[in-house]
Amino acid sequence: MMENRNVLDAVRRCYLFLYYLLQLLGFTWTFSRLTANLILQGQGALYTAFSSCAAVLYSCQILAVLEVVNAALCLIRTPVLPTMIQARLTRTPLVMGRNLILFVVFGSLTEMQGRSVAFYIFYLWSSMEVFRCLFQMLAVAGKEWRMLTLLWHAVWVLLYPLTTVAEAVAVLQALPVFDETRLFSVPLPETVGFSISFSFSLRLYLLLMLFGKIKKIHSRHA
Repeated sequence: MMENRNVLDAVRRCYLFLYYLLQLLGFTWTFSRLTANLILQGQGALYTAFSSCAAVLYSCQILAVLEVVNAALCLIRTPVLPTMIQARLTRTPLVMGRNLILFVVFGSLTEMQGRSVAFYIFYLWSSMEVFRCLFQMLAVAGKEWRMLTLLWHAVWVLLYPLTTVAEAVAVLQALPVFDETRLFSVPLPETVGFSISFSFSLRLYLLLMLFGKIKKIHSRHA
């Protein structure tokens, strides 16, 4: 029985290590590509971030859904629901929130893809994830590098609020576009006289996102 547990634990650690390694490679590539574009293209790089990095970020965020599966299978000690709707300090990214920003706000609206806010969001995401994945890989391997731990927490404190602001700006910029195009809006019978605009859902998400992130920052410093 003990040997079986050891084998299962080894398989779990190997799987999680490979998972974080793949995420690390994806976000490192994104960070490097954005940095290189900024150096070579200057201000022009702010408006080509989506076309440059969308494919890799799509892959990373689709893969991030596994974090919910990992929690459901008890491969990581993280509740399933918080994994889906909250940012974890050193565990899981904003799975639903980031996917909403990436696939819906940017992916479905060509008007948003060429805006500079995409560059800032992708740069902040990749910067945080590089440190997070390194931290998690060491944790899975049972190792701890104090300098990396300090760097990860410092990066979180500095970049997490900026990420929140950047994502909120993207949602606010997308609201009038969704109102104008009526994309994803739900039409109701003519007797009702109106339809449910998708921008209403985005406004609700924005309030919940800000509330959740403020609560997370408060709990971290409590």
